[in-house]
Amino acid sequence: MAQIWEGAIQLNRNQCKFIIIQKYDTSWPVNVHHTAPHWFFIRYYREILAMVFAIEKINQSPDILRNVTLGFQIFDSCMSENRAIQGTLSLLSGMESPIPGYRSLNQSQLAGIIGETMSALTLPIARILGVFHYPQISHSSVISTLSDKLQFPSFLRTVPSNTFQNQALPRLIHHFGWTWVGMIISDDDLGLLGGHEVRRWIEDGGGCVAFMLQIHLRYTTEKVLQVVETIRARAVKVIIIHSAEVHVKLLLEHLYTNNVTEHVWIFSASFAITPGMFENQAWKILNGTLGLVPSTGAMPRFEEFLSSLHPATFPDDVFLKQFWEQAFQCQWPTNTRAEMNASGVNERGIEACSQRESLDQTAASIFELNDLSYTYHSYLAVHAFANALDALISCTPGQGPFIYGTCADINNIRPWQLLHYLRNVHFKTSSGEHIFFDANGDASVTYDILNVQISHDGLFQTVKVGMLDPGAPESKDVIINMSAILWHDGISQVPHSVCSESCSPGYRKSARKGEPACCYDCVPCFQGEISSTNDAVTCIKCSEDHWSNGRHTECVLKVTEFLSYEEPLGLTLAASAAFLMTSTAFILGIFVKYRSTPIVKANNRGLSYLLLITLKCCFLCSFLFLGRPQKLTCMIRQMVFGVIFSISVSVVLSKTIIVIIAFRATNPCSSAKQWLGYKTPSCIIFFCCLIQVLFSVVWLLTSPPFPELNIKTYTEKIIYECNEGKTIFFYCMLGYMGLLATVSFIVAFLSRNLPGSFNEAKLITFSMLVFVSVWIAFIPAYLSTRGKYMVAVEVFAILCSSAGLLGCIFFPKCYSIVLRPTKNIRKQIKQSNNKMRI
Repeated sequence: MAQIWEGAIQLNRNQCKFIIIQKYDTSWPVNVHHTAPHWFFIRYYREILAMVFAIEKINQSPDILRNVTLGFQIFDSCMSENRAIQGTLSLLSGMESPIPGYRSLNQSQLAGIIGETMSALTLPIARILGVFHYPQISHSSVISTLSDKLQFPSFLRTVPSNTFQNQALPRLIHHFGWTWVGMIISDDDLGLLGGHEVRRWIEDGGGCVAFMLQIHLRYTTEKVLQVVETIRARAVKVIIIHSAEVHVKLLLEHLYTNNVTEHVWIFSASFAITPGMFENQAWKILNGTLGLVPSTGAMPRFEEFLSSLHPATFPDDVFLKQFWEQAFQCQWPTNTRAEMNASGVNERGIEACSQRESLDQTAASIFELNDLSYTYHSYLAVHAFANALDALISCTPGQGPFIYGTCADINNIRPWQLLHYLRNVHFKTSSGEHIFFDANGDASVTYDILNVQISHDGLFQTVKVGMLDPGAPESKDVIINMSAILWHDGISQVPHSVCSESCSPGYRKSARKGEPACCYDCVPCFQGEISSTNDAVTCIKCSEDHWSNGRHTECVLKVTEFLSYEEPLGLTLAASAAFLMTSTAFILGIFVKYRSTPIVKANNRGLSYLLLITLKCCFLCSFLFLGRPQKLTCMIRQMVFGVIFSISVSVVLSKTIIVIIAFRATNPCSSAKQWLGYKTPSCIIFFCCLIQVLFSVVWLLTSPPFPELNIKTYTEKIIYECNEGKTIFFYCMLGYMGLLATVSFIVAFLSRNLPGSFNEAKLITFSMLVFVSVWIAFIPAYLSTRGKYMVAVEVFAILCSSAGLLGCIFFPKCYSIVLRPTKNIRKQIKQSNNKMRI
């Protein structure tokens, strides 16, 4: 028996028996690579028996179709469109050699047709029946094209369209985390249309289809091997088969032969799980398979009906004889396909059937009743016809659905009249399920998710592990019991199938050129960007006051940076300033203690005291630059620094000028004596400082410095700094201070060779050289740094320049005062040629 069948329901008035007219033709040419004449698949025969069983129960029921008997005819299409069309036309005309448009009056009325099983064969049948408005109900054709009532006005089905299935399959793929899958589709309308729709939904959900290969039972071995090699070449673990099972039989055999076995197969509802279809090697590949089948319901006493079957009871049923031979591995005596020898054994070594075989205890296992998916829906198709016919017969004249309230004539039912009742049929099954057809002629039923599980001892079973419900909300339409699934080789862990591993947080996906979107590289996010989820497409830029952490997984508040006392750099500078300030105070103490000694007197002790005090203030003002910037410290620190340093340099300049005047006043007739005294240095210091003070006042009045958070200089941190306002004032202050230092250096340099043991012109020259060098180096260093290091450079320059003045001018004198007291006596000064009175 070939795999596909179609049946026609016929009406007989006032009869109580079946009219069974069966056709079987083994001479029809079949592809020897795919279908053998002696194949007999129990599942397909079981679907026929379900239809026969339903008809028998309806004919025996007093509650429906009283005085009307249902009969049937069965035609085998042998998976051929030509045979399917021929059988349809034969049913319509009532003749074995059909004549289109002609109907024999000798046959019973044709109520409608149940079938086909395959969508590819259903399409041409539905087009023909649509022309004549003959109702057709399929129990397994799921192609969505058949829902178009303009093309197929008389087609209905007891299974849903594959529209929902095509959306549900990608959700199933997504549920298991598979993003890299392959597809095998049948080379027909069902495979091409449904396959492309499934692919579109997979890609819309973020997955990718590595390949979409076509297959058909008519393909040559060479073409099938090309498909095998493509599967082997691509690193895909999960493959969807959107095809009827007959098309993939040869493919599965060659996959096993070529050791391409480590795959997870996902079957659409078009693929009926048929144990007898494949060899044991193919089932080893299919172990762990997930498949979709329409949900089933109860068929009371169906197993009892199957147990009662026997070829002797139904002598005209050639299918039953074939089934009997296969089930009991014997040869039925009246079967003329093989001759029996004298010992009762045919040429293949098979014994004759004893005719005492029975299905009483073995019907459930032989008929594989653990999965009645499509069998149950052929049973529903018969009940749909019966309920529609019952409604038609029960019509009350004058209240009918047709023009003027008329009803159909039971003796001459028009096909479009029965079609009207079928479209509106609504009945309840014995299990409480409500069956009806929607506007597209589709029944609204759920899908079961089955898992093929084959034990090590070869025991085959299909286990329901989930359900797909088209009528449920989208978040609840797929329900799966993960613990019930056994994958290939009994593994319970979900297989892994991705083109590229998931990108961790902190990375983003970077597409590979020329490859699908699921094939990518994981690229770290740039500084200041994050990704907090797996497989992020882009990195998110942090806000201005935040920065990415080390792993680039979250934005954290930027570190606020300033030159604090707690860090080593700030602590070092503060300690240095304190040490130098203490040293200055110590030197001042020495000068005060030894104020009456010649060295102290010879170098203008009043200016020396003032210089030491201003140097101490210079060291002290460096603390204004350390620590968190405050409004007051930002406002005054540069001004204080500028004024104090101007005082220091002007004092040095005054000391230098006084030295020059003093040596010129050694001549009694010189007029330079009038410039000696405290007025001259006081005026010099006052006027030199006045200019710097004026700069500072204008600076404070026009653009005073203020504290601010600088987020632009560094992207990874915030600089808490003092904004100096208009920087022109800062550079004018430095420029003026440099001018004073330069003048002091020049004057001291010119007077460096004046005679005298305690002439400090040389010391002032060296001190001004150090001072000017420090501040010349300060400018490029200051401009090339930012943040706390800019402040540190300025503090360092303050300390170095002040320490230069302190060391060059006062350390030699302290050395002589403390360590060489013999030089600090009046007698020594009188012996000197450069004696000087103050």
